Amino acid sequence: MTSVFDCRDEAQLLAGMRAARHAIGRGQLIVMPTDTVYGIAADAFSPYAVSKLLEAKGRGRQSPPPVLVAGVTTVRALVSDVPAPVEALLEAHWPGGLTIVLPAQPSLSWDLGDTAGTVAVRMPAHRLALELLEETGPLAVSSANLTGKPAAVSAGEAQAMLGESVAVYLDDGPSSTGVPSTIIDATGIAHGVTGQVRVLRHGVIPADSLRAILGDALAPDEQPGPA
Repeated sequence: MTSVFDCRDEAQLLAGMRAARHAIGRGQLIVMPTDTVYGIAADAFSPYAVSKLLEAKGRGRQSPPPVLVAGVTTVRALVSDVPAPVEALLEAHWPGGLTIVLPAQPSLSWDLGDTAGTVAVRMPAHRLALELLEETGPLAVSSANLTGKPAAVSAGEAQAMLGESVAVYLDDGPSSTGVPSTIIDATGIAHGVTGQVRVLRHGVIPADSLRAILGDALAPDEQPGPA
C-alpha cells in the first residue's frame, strides 16, 4: 500500500522520514524530493530493489541509476579514483546538481545494472534528501518518471506516473528548479589517464561553469544545451 506524506507539515515529516527509512530497509521504492527534480530511490546495495526501480521506470539494465550520497567521504568509498580536477568540481558544485561518472570500487558487492565498472555519483543540495541519505547510506536514485516522460517536479506528478510501484512518497512541494542535474563522464581522466571529461547530459550546471574549472580537460560540446 502506498503512503504519501506532506513533509511541509512537521508531524507528517517525521512520520514520512521514518516510513521512508523502513521502506528502503525492506527493499521497497520511495519517491523523494531533491534540489533538481523528484527522484525514485532504492537501496543501492540491494540488487532486488534496484531491479524494481528499473522496472518501475520501464528501463532495462543498460540504463543504470546514479547513486546519491550524503558527502564526499562516501564517494571515496564508492569510487576507485577521484582525480584532482574532479576534486575541484566537488568543491565548487557539491552539494548541487552535478552528477559525475567515475570508476567504481571493484570490491563493492552491488549490482546497479550494466555499468561497465563505473558509477554515477551526486550529493544533492536538499535538506530532506541529505538527512535521509545520512540514515540509509547511498541510494540508487533516478528521476521519478516513466522512461520517455518529463521528470516529475512534484510528488503528485511522480505518483501519477509510478503509482503503486512506490511504497512511500515524500512531498516537499514543487521542485525549486525543475531542471535535472548535469551529468559528466570523468573516467577519461581517472587513474592518470590523459583524456577528457565529457558532458553526457546538460542540466542545471552550465558547461561554462565546468570549463572554468576543467579548461581544456573538458571535451568540446557534442550536444546542444537545454532549451
